[in-house]
Amino acid sequence: MGETAHSHQQPPPPQAAAPPPSSLAFSKGPSWTPAEQLHQLQYCIQSNPPWYQTALLAFQHYIVMLGTTVLITRTLVTQMGGDPGDAARVIQTLVFMSGINTLLQTMIGTRLPTVMGPSYAFVLPVLSIIRDYNDETFSKDHDRFVDIMRTIQGSLIVSSFVNIILGYSKGWGTLTRFFSPITIVPVVCVVGLGLFMRGFPLLANCVELGLPMLIVLVICQYLKHFHSSVHPVLEMFGLLICVGIIWAFAAILTVAGAYNNVGYQTKQSCRTDRSYLVSSSPWVRVPYPFQWGAPKFRASHVFGMIGAALVSSAESTGTFFAAARLAGATSPPAHVLSRSIGLQGVGLLLNGIFGAAVGTTASVENVGLLGLTHIGSRRVVQVSTAFMFFFSIFGMSSISIISLVRKLHKVPNSFLLRYIASFREIWCLVRVYSTGNICCRILCAIWHRCCNWDFIYTVFKQ
Repeated sequence: MGETAHSHQQPPPPQAAAPPPSSLAFSKGPSWTPAEQLHQLQYCIQSNPPWYQTALLAFQHYIVMLGTTVLITRTLVTQMGGDPGDAARVIQTLVFMSGINTLLQTMIGTRLPTVMGPSYAFVLPVLSIIRDYNDETFSKDHDRFVDIMRTIQGSLIVSSFVNIILGYSKGWGTLTRFFSPITIVPVVCVVGLGLFMRGFPLLANCVELGLPMLIVLVICQYLKHFHSSVHPVLEMFGLLICVGIIWAFAAILTVAGAYNNVGYQTKQSCRTDRSYLVSSSPWVRVPYPFQWGAPKFRASHVFGMIGAALVSSAESTGTFFAAARLAGATSPPAHVLSRSIGLQGVGLLLNGIFGAAVGTTASVENVGLLGLTHIGSRRVVQVSTAFMFFFSIFGMSSISIISLVRKLHKVPNSFLLRYIASFREIWCLVRVYSTGNICCRILCAIWHRCCNWDFIYTVFKQ
């Protein structure tokens, strides 16, 4: 029998193997082209540093988040009529809830290396609630504090459902279609510049510590360019080194009596033994639901808190874009942003149930730390939640660190926020060649005209 014709056909050539997916992408979709990737990024979102570096970097994220927590808590609890013990319990609750919300976002939400910390957007609604209680009379200041906390709980619980509905109905994803590059870049920059103004002026409260902290931090950032042997250490752990040096300097000034004959405000801002939190904190305390009592619901307070929830959602959206850029990941698509805002609403609900003073949002300062260290690993942020849980439960250890951070958080936070406000870090979000986006590129060039001519050349070359 004759052979069939198809038996003489040559076998098809082997197919070329497709290139493996980029490790810089955290979800489906195009990743950054090689020309747009951050060349100084040491670890991207899916790669992990060695365990000892991971632990130190995670502790650094915890320190940065703790500074914002202490600032907001001390500002609000004092006006509520709470004592240092009440402030310590609120701080522990906020740190505990920040750990839970951070785990939710890094494992289920955007899966970006973003720390979820207290939001400044909730400060004004809380202050409004406090002012409404000025005309009411209480037998003790502690009773006034507890009643205000119960009202805040109810407002947080109700406002959380707005985020949950917007997120899981994919309504927020629909809104993000209007978040073009020309709108995202100004939003991210305004977030950084707005929070920068909250931190840097506070440096003048204690010039003896703030100015040396600023000088040491700048030296550490530029010394790495002259000594290659210390470059990795200063780049990754410069913030911890600076905090340790200035804290030792502050302790020496306190023991030596440098603040014995100064005003009360200077003592409160500079001395290392004036927080009164250590002696008022319990050794072990686990935050639990409704720890201040049953929540109270008032419509006049709920509407203000709903507005704060929407503002924090917009702030988180801009921060997610900045985190994706600094971590070497693709921009989060609409469905991921919807899921993350829905989870942020769940976290806000938990904050209200557990009695936190404010809601949480994506921490701008911690995203700035990504740009400072060039470490975009998600594992580092997840490990930082272990520090949050540990120090929120073992209160004495946490408050001892708080007494350190409370004096020194202004300068590091201001330094980190410049990475968010910098056009240099996020200019490549502008990729569409419309008239508005071309104008935005020109503004980027003008912004950096005094310090980076290569950048200007790159802008116009594109």
